[in-house]
Amino acid sequence: MKNILLKYKFIIGVVCAALILGAGYWAYGYLALGKRALPYSQTPPPVPNQETPASPEPAQETPEGPVAYKIEEVVSGLSVPWSLVWTSPDRMLLAERQGRIRVVVNDQLVSAPLISFPDVSTVSEEGLMGVAVDPAYAENKYLYACYAYPKNGGMSDKVVRIIDEGTSARLDATILDGIPAAQYHAGCRLAFGPDGKLYITTGDATDKNNAQKMDSLAGKILRVNTDGSIPSDNPFEGSSIWTVGHRNPQGIAWHPQTKEMYETEHGPSVFDGPAGGDEVNRIVRGANYGWPLVSHEKTREGIKAPLLVFTPAEAPASAAFVSSTKIPQFTNNFFFGGLRGEGIIRVVFDAANPDLVVRYEKLPEVRLGRIRAIAEGPDGYLYFSTSNRDGRGTPVSKDDRILRIVPLGQ
Repeated sequence: MKNILLKYKFIIGVVCAALILGAGYWAYGYLALGKRALPYSQTPPPVPNQETPASPEPAQETPEGPVAYKIEEVVSGLSVPWSLVWTSPDRMLLAERQGRIRVVVNDQLVSAPLISFPDVSTVSEEGLMGVAVDPAYAENKYLYACYAYPKNGGMSDKVVRIIDEGTSARLDATILDGIPAAQYHAGCRLAFGPDGKLYITTGDATDKNNAQKMDSLAGKILRVNTDGSIPSDNPFEGSSIWTVGHRNPQGIAWHPQTKEMYETEHGPSVFDGPAGGDEVNRIVRGANYGWPLVSHEKTREGIKAPLLVFTPAEAPASAAFVSSTKIPQFTNNFFFGGLRGEGIIRVVFDAANPDLVVRYEKLPEVRLGRIRAIAEGPDGYLYFSTSNRDGRGTPVSKDDRILRIVPLGQ
């Protein structure tokens, strides 16, 4: 009888210890992120040899401390919104993949499109994708758009410049054409960097060997002047190519403090490599990011390794930094929307070491299906779009929508 009692005491002791350890682990994840963070075991690990910080505290802590937040709807009834930009604090433009740029004024959707592109190709994942506002928009009213269209029996992406006339817009010039495209891996995210240059992401157009070919604009990040000419300080003489070795990058953004450039990229989809392997990269002038020579955690000499690798895939479709302190725990953090992952990933980089990921989480409050565009608005809030009508989602009656994250109680 004494032996039986000792045995039960031992079992109870082990169970209690496990419960205490589990509660402590959950509390660590909760407190470290200031929100209901996913346990680290449920998020994909960083690539091998990435330093793991000893302290859970962020590199840039704001004195106000974390605040609770909520998600509110801005507009609904859209069709695959791919990009979000602003021309003024109360005027937002969004690109619908079917070929329309729409206008939202004071959170109200204007019924008539600003402009439509009749030659856009919308066979599958391609269409009207990137939109950007010229840094000198107040003077020149220039907007830029990138879309796929049929050309010579195939498909290409082109970047056009248009002039915003308020209630409508007109085509001004095609500044770049002949970017290889396909119904998949068409890339085409546009963004102006802190240097005033226009950056353009391009996919490999389903031919993975394009990404390493210097005579092809596919599978690259490009950098051009606002008229499409090649900047004199580009890394490859006479070429718009900024970096090489990309599969299908669809998000680029710059850290508000360090001005370092970061990118998100779709990994292989079985037909061209092992599933998963989505990436977050720091973009360095003239670097090679490896596709298709390496993917996932593999690397080799001369290849810039990713900072994060996600397997299973999240399907990262965008990228944005938050510079405002409206939600203090988000300040200087990196965000991207996940299509397959159906959510928003938040990443904290170390200010002193741009290649160090302090931590990351999937925002637990965002449960709205596939998330595509993401951007910080002039009001300092994080805006994002659903992509549930893109043929791979499960739309509700209001989809697709633009939403924003604001402090609770506002």
